[in-house]
Amino acid sequence: MKKIVLCALAISIVACKAQQPKDIEEANPVEYANTITASELKDHLYTFASDEFMGRETGEPGQKMAAEYLKKEYQTLGIPSPLGADDYFQEVPSSVFTRGDVKDTENVLAYIKGSSLPEEVLVISSHYDHLGVDAEGNIFNGADDDGSGTVAILEIAEAFKKAREDGFTPKRSILFLNVTGEEKGLVGSKYYTDNPVFPLSQTVANLNIDMIGRIGEGMESAGDYVYLIGSDRLSTELHDLSEEVNNKYLNVNLDYTFNEEGDPNRFYFRSDHYNFAKNDIPVIFYFNGVHEDYHRPTDTADKIEYDLLAKRAKLIFLTAWEVANRDERPFVDKPTLPKS
Repeated sequence: MKKIVLCALAISIVACKAQQPKDIEEANPVEYANTITASELKDHLYTFASDEFMGRETGEPGQKMAAEYLKKEYQTLGIPSPLGADDYFQEVPSSVFTRGDVKDTENVLAYIKGSSLPEEVLVISSHYDHLGVDAEGNIFNGADDDGSGTVAILEIAEAFKKAREDGFTPKRSILFLNVTGEEKGLVGSKYYTDNPVFPLSQTVANLNIDMIGRIGEGMESAGDYVYLIGSDRLSTELHDLSEEVNNKYLNVNLDYTFNEEGDPNRFYFRSDHYNFAKNDIPVIFYFNGVHEDYHRPTDTADKIEYDLLAKRAKLIFLTAWEVANRDERPFVDKPTLPKS
């Protein structure tokens, strides 16, 4: 009898934790955005951008350690892989690299299945590789580039998972895509778009995060800002949605300097969102601009502006929430591909 009572109690506890599905319109997304904290971002980044990870060079032991770290965190959060079982890695073979002698590597994928529109997928991406160690033994920790984006995704994923635990599953599916090989020419994201786990035709948007933990050159007096690149290049609707979310919740200074068609830096073409954009998938690239430690061993975790990083991550989460839960996917009114 005692065993039966204990079993019944255990089942009751599990049932209480797994909330029944609720109307997503009743959710308060700010409640979940506020689970993204500076302290948790800092805890992640001081590990992820530590010397132990040896600069996370593509295909090298430090990058493999970083991939395992991400897998473990997703497993701890209870967020599965779309690849099934405990396989969180999309293998990227050395044969696809054209720069240098790069070993086999892997993208890291985690996934929350949508409720009413599960076949439609929003991709939230960042690259987790960096430059490794130079000939003099200097470690390029890459805390901002792109440790900041990578740990932001972990916190964003956790926020969506907490909402789901409360019964608020997003309408569309969300793929958390940590790509490898960005520093070798956007190779990991190209490999994904060439070999998508979900059809590109059903990929509604890509929110890409690459360097959001610092204050860029010349932006010392800009307050809480972030550069947005690409938001209106393909979809006016995605751009307007992004502006509406920011005006409603956070009032971050959204700077479009690097979104200009003639931008000499060509940042629109230089991060992983571009491999989605060239397939006519609407994108937003979140970026803080370059700074004195860009691609130097001095890009370390102690220089990150954690409160600002948290606010930018909240903005991305709230934008993702809106994309995932609107009735219609962002309309592409400025396609670049010929109609099939």
